[in-house]
Amino acid sequence: MTIATADLYDERGDALDSLGLQLLDLGGRTAFDGPVRTVRCHRDNALVKAVLATDGGGAVLVIDGGGSLESALVGDLIAASAVENGWAGLIVHGAVRDREAIAALPLGVKALGSNPRKSAKDGVGEVDVPVEIGGVVFAPGRHVWADADGVLVERCTS
Repeated sequence: MTIATADLYDERGDALDSLGLQLLDLGGRTAFDGPVRTVRCHRDNALVKAVLATDGGGAVLVIDGGGSLESALVGDLIAASAVENGWAGLIVHGAVRDREAIAALPLGVKALGSNPRKSAKDGVGEVDVPVEIGGVVFAPGRHVWADADGVLVERCTS
């Protein structure tokens, strides 16, 4: 990412939505950006694992776990798979685990927090659907930028 989110917002303002929800920077990269892909799931990370095992092409996976901190949706093995498959980063509206290992990876990861508890693996959820987090809609294909100041996404106009 070559432009800070604050500067980007100054340039584009109303064309962007700014996520007010405060997320922790847990990956080895603080700044990242790319096209949005999404997974909506609750305490079940099978779809997250499956999506991150595919070619990311520099995309950012936005994971809507409903804000639950009861179990982790991403761990070190899934995050390593994301790196191997060319994902730019993850935005997790939920928890991760293996924080120290994830921090050593060249991957942007923003999440609410962590929990060592594993999640279910039933494959319940939805992939590549618009998700709303903190009043901001993340629609597949829109561009998202993240850095130490926060998260910006292209505003949905329809």
